Amino acid sequence: MESEIKHTIPKSRTEENAGIFPSPTYFSPRQRVMRFFNTPRIVGRMSVVGEKESKGPLGKYFHKCETDDKLGEKTFERAEIRMFDTAVRGAIRDAKLGIEDIDLMVSGDLLNQMTTSSYAARDIGVPHIGVYGACSTMTESLLVAATMVDGGYYKNVLCATCSHFATAERQFRFPLEYGCQRPPYAQWTVTGAAASVVSANTEAVKRFPKIVMAIPGIITDFGTNDLNNMGAAMAPAAMNTMFTLVTETGYSEDDFDLIITGDLGKLGSDILRDLMRKSGIKLGQNYIDCGNMIYDVYQKCYQGGSGCACSATIFNSFIMDKLCSGEYKRVAYLATGALMSTQSCYQGETIPCISHAVIVESPYGGEE
Repeated sequence: MESEIKHTIPKSRTEENAGIFPSPTYFSPRQRVMRFFNTPRIVGRMSVVGEKESKGPLGKYFHKCETDDKLGEKTFERAEIRMFDTAVRGAIRDAKLGIEDIDLMVSGDLLNQMTTSSYAARDIGVPHIGVYGACSTMTESLLVAATMVDGGYYKNVLCATCSHFATAERQFRFPLEYGCQRPPYAQWTVTGAAASVVSANTEAVKRFPKIVMAIPGIITDFGTNDLNNMGAAMAPAAMNTMFTLVTETGYSEDDFDLIITGDLGKLGSDILRDLMRKSGIKLGQNYIDCGNMIYDVYQKCYQGGSGCACSATIFNSFIMDKLCSGEYKRVAYLATGALMSTQSCYQGETIPCISHAVIVESPYGGEE
């Protein structure tokens, strides 16, 4: 970082909580915090959403809102690829760059073999690293991209992800035609795509938000095996990474203008608050979950939004707008992912989950 860390790690906090988290979840003794001394900048971004998302509370912040879930394509899968391509090319344009300026693309999605991002990468034609973190894919992509740029390997790295309600339901649960009844603790997969361009820190890009730290997640499993109860499954993973965030980075929970998770929904974020309270950390009004933000109550989306695009579209629109204007000085972005397969839960397996974090600071503050 360009400045010294303000806060010291309170030893008592770590010691008091030692041993209270049961196996198989634990806090690793290894160094997990990645500090980016050259502070890569997010110089371009774009978010694309479907009609339902455009009618939510954040509709005015998204860059493009589609009115047709198939986008004129024959299948929902082809529509998802097209939406992904739109977000990627839009982010590159926003960065005032061309495809030839992109050194690497890091992306993923929810479908088997990362179908959407792989087909889109074929058409875009740049070197590609596919990552799968389910709903945590955006933070995983940003983490990898920032590492590549901070290390001096690449100058411009593109991060992208997407999800589609119809394709995710068909793969992980039931086709829409089946008309399956959804339980009240279920969430609604967001139809959308988002992309960010992460570039090397030069004088020309000093006005853009910077990635200063990242925390790779640890696989966490508290025994949930219900495919519909994603919030309860992912909350312990978010707790694991968030505890590391406020005990090992030098920041406390009050040093952030906003701490966002994605996508725990209403139930999952309530569980996270309880888990953090039991560990001695009280989350205040500066914490919110993206699943709670993207839909309005009248839209009847049960516990809220989920899917790769949920937190990704919100981060690349609403959150980045606030960082670029200086209204937010420092934001912690923790996306969470449920890493089950299409068959694992039907075979009696529980759901392993993960949460990666990135800390992003405004160019108009955040330093000492």
